This record gives sequence, structure tokens and C-alpha cells, in this order.
Amino acid sequence: MRAVERLVLGLEAVVWFFGWVAAWTCMVLVLLVTGDVVMRSLFRMGAIWLQELQWHLISPIALFGMSYALYCGEQVRVDVFYERFPDGLRRAIEVTGGLLLMGIGLYIAWLSLPWLIQSWGRNEGSPNPGGLPWRWALKAFIPLGFVLLALQSLAHALRHGFALTPRGE
Repeated sequence: MRAVERLVLGLEAVVWFFGWVAAWTCMVLVLLVTGDVVMRSLFRMGAIWLQELQWHLISPIALFGMSYALYCGEQVRVDVFYERFPDGLRRAIEVTGGLLLMGIGLYIAWLSLPWLIQSWGRNEGSPNPGGLPWRWALKAFIPLGFVLLALQSLAHALRHGFALTPRGE
């Protein structure tokens, strides 16, 4: 039981770290958008690379944030029914859902790898003049984000399957 709990805490620590990265990426995005608006409004200046960087930063926010949302218990469920179920059924739903989500996350990560490898092999960059190079780096967030989701789904299933103490208690 101790080994399972250590595994769950280790997986959740990784997801927590990437959630922290996503949160700080939000702050960077807000500052970049603000700076871009100020530069365009006051100085009539703008840069293609800055606009592209703004939408590039949305990727880690969403892809790291989805596993962090599961970590925090913010996943979507129909609480009207769920809260009336007995504890055993709720645990079974959480374990089954976690394992299914883990499989889906790994499958999507696997499917995205050829796309990433092709982009990396071509050293794909922005088609816009003055745009950002290394578009493959942006595409690398897709398998990474879904592997993180699979890891958190496994931790979620183990936590509920072994009835481990909820975080923070």
C-alpha cells in the first residue's frame, strides 16, 4: 500500500509541476498581450513573431492544464446523480473512468507522434515572414500533454481504487 501511495504522490507531483508551468505561462501570456496592445495602440508597432508567440503559449496552458484540472478534482461529472451513489459505486466509476481516460490519453499521444516527427524532420517553422521558427516544438506539447493526462488518470484511478487519503488531509 505504501508503494502505491508513493507512486500516486510521485505522479501527482509531476502533474502539479506542469500545472505550475501552465499557471506561469498564463502570466507571461497576459504580459505579452498587454505589451502587444500597448505597442500597437501607442506606437503603431507590432511584430508577427509576438502574435504567434501569444497563440503558441495557449498550447501548454491547455495541454498541461487538463491534467492539472483532473489533479484538482475539477473534471466534468454529472454530480446530480454521482453524489447520490454509494461510496463503492463512486469509487468504481472513478477507477473505470481514470483507466479509460489513461488509455485515451496514451492513444492520442501515440497518434500525435508521427505528426510531431514529420514536423521535426522538416524543421517546420512559421509560413509567415517574421514568424517563429521551430513549429515542431509547439507540436511537441501535444503528446507531452496527453502523456501527463494519462499519468494523472492513472494516479486518479489508483487513489480511488486503493481508497487513499485525499490530497491535503
